[in-house]
Amino acid sequence: MHPILARRERAGLYLAGWLPLAPLVALLFVWGGGLPWAWAAALALPLVLLYAQLCLAAWYPCRAVPLRQSRFWWLIAAHLFGALLSSALWVLLGWALAAVLAGLPAFRGLDERFAPLALPLFALGVPLYLVAVAVHYLILAFEASREAEARALAAQVEAREAELRALRAQLDPHFLFNSLNAVAALAGSDPAGARKMAILLAEFLRGSLRLSARASVPLAEELAHAAAYLAVERARFGERLAVEEEVEEEALACLVPALILQPLVENAVRHGVAQLLDGGVVRLAARRAGGQLHLAVENPCDPDQRPSRRGSGESVGLANVAARLATRYGEAARLEVRAEEGRFRVELALPAEEESKTPGT
Repeated sequence: MHPILARRERAGLYLAGWLPLAPLVALLFVWGGGLPWAWAAALALPLVLLYAQLCLAAWYPCRAVPLRQSRFWWLIAAHLFGALLSSALWVLLGWALAAVLAGLPAFRGLDERFAPLALPLFALGVPLYLVAVAVHYLILAFEASREAEARALAAQVEAREAELRALRAQLDPHFLFNSLNAVAALAGSDPAGARKMAILLAEFLRGSLRLSARASVPLAEELAHAAAYLAVERARFGERLAVEEEVEEEALACLVPALILQPLVENAVRHGVAQLLDGGVVRLAARRAGGQLHLAVENPCDPDQRPSRRGSGESVGLANVAARLATRYGEAARLEVRAEEGRFRVELALPAEEESKTPGT
């Protein structure tokens, strides 16, 4: 369907844009044909509105002859032919209208006096049609831009969904296997401990599915999910794993990408605490400074293990987090890694955003 006719307000604006031409056409009739102003006005206004309808047909050759993909001479020939044809039809409509008005006593003889006006009206119709062609090309460019934005948005949504599917599939299978083995081992010697660990594991998995269905979550929920993971791991490692949190109250309401901390805490346990005989402390920190939210995950690591020799799974996790931040925030977010003196620290900085609240809620 024609984009101008697709909505009533667009059609109204289009016709309103043509109305200022009516006085000019009436002036042409007065000066070029010596018509009285009343006759010129009665003839000019309906003719302008009729030609506005005729010029809507420019939409179809504009679509058939794209501006950038067509040869210059073919472009000129196609639209010049359309202009000449439309102008000729306009003159014929003017003659027919003059003949109809001439049947009224007040306009008797108008059809005979219209003949000298045919050529000036035809000459005026050609540039008017070409202006309509330019307007339709602008409409086509606008629609192409809007479609490109819609495709980009759809691709972005699809990429986000694919990313979340990948995150769900990325859940460390070693963590699941080890947790299930720990449950099996406790089932005989400590049934209550096995039941507790199974419940913790179920809560963690349920939380993973719930969060992965959302693009953003408050930091409080993200930290609660990280705590659920660490609770399962504490059931496995016992006193070898300790957790410390340093979280400012102002930071809890800030929105973060769902499951953004999960790969970091997994790395902290698997590539940090689990590799040390005495274990260690995983520290989580969050603070809000101005318009930025700062997050950090820190864990002990083997001081003899260089960063370049660390596990490939850790590198994949960090790369995924960095890619998600870049996709979501661009240069407004960053990820920094520090490895020194037996400590491994990952710091995130991203815009501090909060959920918009409806007044009264």
